[in-house]
Amino acid sequence: MKTMKPGRLYLIVSIIILTSLLHTATPNAQELRLDVKEHTLKNGLTLLMLEQHRSPTVSLRIAFKVGSVNERPGITGASHLFEHMMFKGTKLFGTKDWEAEKPLLVKEDELVEAISKTTDENSRKALEAELEDVRKKQKEITNTEEFWAIYMQNGATGINASTSDDITRYYCDTPANKLQLWAFIEADRMKNLVLREFYSEKDVVMEERRMRTETSPFGLMFEQLNAAAFTAHPYGWPVIGWMSDIQNITKEQTENYFTQYYAPNNSVVVAVGDINPPEVIELVEKYFSDIPAQPPIPEVKTVEPEQKGERRIEVEYDANPMLAIAYHKPDIMHSDQFVFEVIQNLLSEGRTSRLYESLIEKKRMAVMARSYAGGSEYPDLFLVLVTPRHPHTTEQLEQEIYNELERLKNEPPTEWELQKIKNQLEADFIRGLESNSGLADEIGYYEAVTGDWRYINMAIEKIKAVTAEDVMRVAKKYFTKTNRTVGTLVKKKKEGA
Repeated sequence: MKTMKPGRLYLIVSIIILTSLLHTATPNAQELRLDVKEHTLKNGLTLLMLEQHRSPTVSLRIAFKVGSVNERPGITGASHLFEHMMFKGTKLFGTKDWEAEKPLLVKEDELVEAISKTTDENSRKALEAELEDVRKKQKEITNTEEFWAIYMQNGATGINASTSDDITRYYCDTPANKLQLWAFIEADRMKNLVLREFYSEKDVVMEERRMRTETSPFGLMFEQLNAAAFTAHPYGWPVIGWMSDIQNITKEQTENYFTQYYAPNNSVVVAVGDINPPEVIELVEKYFSDIPAQPPIPEVKTVEPEQKGERRIEVEYDANPMLAIAYHKPDIMHSDQFVFEVIQNLLSEGRTSRLYESLIEKKRMAVMARSYAGGSEYPDLFLVLVTPRHPHTTEQLEQEIYNELERLKNEPPTEWELQKIKNQLEADFIRGLESNSGLADEIGYYEAVTGDWRYINMAIEKIKAVTAEDVMRVAKKYFTKTNRTVGTLVKKKKEGA
């Protein structure tokens, strides 16, 4: 499975440019529009279709408008957990005999609960032996690989899922003549999901967390930086969840979360490729229309208070030093987001970018220097990450970065720099997104996160409208000491050193 983070405006640009290849008669880039067909089922499911007959394939996406931002303390990581559970099958797929398996799942839950409550060692051992026997019987009548096998036997590729703060997505690229199979399987997953191997899969997620975060210097620092930068908003907790929450979340809590958030009225289905939209509508109506809608999801009302002073954290780890600087900034719908995208490119995209030229090439103080503009449903962070080159220190690099940010405030970027950035965005992604899958990803993403896929259509105009004065204004407004959180990865001192 993969985890997705924001920072996607490059993809928007590429979609606009790719559209120009499909509508070559259009003389002005600002007039380009994706010809997306829309349909909404009575249960609230949104269907978006883009017809492209370049190959006999279709890229299909289901985007659920749920991510870690919708969780709460005690069940953090629930969205990511479904990356795993959604592939374990249903009442139809993954089992040889559902009626025989169902009581075994109930018995497993009862035994797990009894083991958690017992204090007698002998009783615990007896219960654990009984649990092992139940799970052995389960394995004899289940096949949790059946979902994957059916798709692959029918020529599907790219089967995967991703979770972010704002959205959970499921991916599949399939031959055009297998659309009905896809609709049948995916509707069944939404209707009849079974939390098969729930307890063992929680162990898998906990191990994933250990690898990605607890034994990863970057993962650990980024998690701590987020937790320090956000004191109220849910963006402060990790997408994968806190370890204690993963360990203690119950199957009942997980089932309730699925019912509430993975409903048709909280989902977007995207089909891009060799399709006939009326036929796709007929298929989706046939298989998805009987799934009941749920009440509207609760609104995330918590607003991160304005930061009133610099925050600093240190993470001790036996690894090379690293520095991360985060500044609060607005959400993806704010006009300043486009300016941040330009600033990201100005600072760290390519060998002529300012951080690369200064810190890596000329002064040779760093081995890595990157900035990230984000782009989320709620206000998030602009990040600068650097790794020093020995013998330079994070303290030296920190001051160098502030010097570059001050330069943004006081020296307008040249017209050559701005034009280079805009040309670079166009050139890079016309090469990188000539695919149905890229288009499907972005259409689904922006429909789910912004509420309207048409965000794509106006992005290129907004990027081209960014001026040198905008860059200076945004730098002065957001790149302040009181608005920043600084994280440093420091090498743990050895005993007696």
